[in-house]
Amino acid sequence: MTTTELDALPLVDDELDVLDAMVPLAGLRVVELGCGAARLARALLERHPDARVTGLEVDARQHAKNLANPCAGLEFVAGGAQAIPFPDASFDLALMLKSLHHVPLPLLGRALAETARVLRPGGHLYVSEPVYAGPFNDVTRLFNDEGEVRAAAQAALDDALARGGAWTQVAERRFAMPARYRDFAEFELRMLRPTFVDVAVDAAMLARIRAAFEPHCGPDGARFTRPMHVRLLRRAAPAG
Repeated sequence: MTTTELDALPLVDDELDVLDAMVPLAGLRVVELGCGAARLARALLERHPDARVTGLEVDARQHAKNLANPCAGLEFVAGGAQAIPFPDASFDLALMLKSLHHVPLPLLGRALAETARVLRPGGHLYVSEPVYAGPFNDVTRLFNDEGEVRAAAQAALDDALARGGAWTQVAERRFAMPARYRDFAEFELRMLRPTFVDVAVDAAMLARIRAAFEPHCGPDGARFTRPMHVRLLRRAAPAG
């Protein structure tokens, strides 16, 4: 995306507003694949307490944290999108929030097939992926360059749609989300030290990252916008 296109994106503070506008959420059975700390899932249940959410997470440390922080209506299960431990047609909605590109590249097709399997006919898959562009990306790619995997995630969706049968794309949105940090110390803690990323950063690399980050800092910290690309797919009814 060009700088002009990035600047023109609408700013969205809460992605749940985007999801809520695209899919009626009341009473749904939802699975979040790669749920992390399940922040959006918890907020979804506050807004729609009659929904039920299952969060799958492959990172053992994050899964343990999730189990230690229960929430009514929210179940946590260890597992990945490429092998979802639930029967066919178990869910109405599947969420992949910045998680599709974390699936191992050889397993992307299998993950989408598994997602189709556990969705009921007419159910939806909401895929939200960060766009590989913009000042925030220019900083983060210094230590975690996701250009290849993000492109592969979009290509896997395109391939699944081109094959026909399982999926139809019914909506698409692009927007920007704010990313705010009090200082470089907070950025380092949140972006370089999360449980799900094992980033090997030596002193020289840390200095490079700081040098790229500091020009964005002002009296109230650093403020970025992170461009996002959402694709909403519908699960087709099985043939026959």
